Amino acid sequence: MRRLIVPAAAAALALLSGAAQAHPKLVASNPAANAAVAAPAKITLQFSEKLMPAFSKAELIMAAMPGMPAMKMASSVAVAPDGRTLVITPSARLSRGRYTIDWNVVSADTHKIAGHLAFAVK
Repeated sequence: MRRLIVPAAAAALALLSGAAQAHPKLVASNPAANAAVAAPAKITLQFSEKLMPAFSKAELIMAAMPGMPAMKMASSVAVAPDGRTLVITPSARLSRGRYTIDWNVVSADTHKIAGHLAFAVK
């Protein structure tokens, strides 16, 4: 009987420790990664976990073009009421070109992740 309890307890501990080490993941975006779209009024990044608004940020960057460096675009960033979606709203209409969203978020359980999302405006 004792031999059965120890392996069962070890298996349960392994499952719990895996869940405790989970990190938020980007599960959807609009526009989608590498998509070519009409100028979006807002860009959304949806994550698998609730975010801490004070520590979740993003920058909208227009890619470098011949003779011009990459340029940070003015935008506002907020966490939507669902707590899982980061909303980036450009201050002005985006012109044709390639863009990158550089983001970093902190989930409610304090896990931090960062990433990039590229798309084009046609």
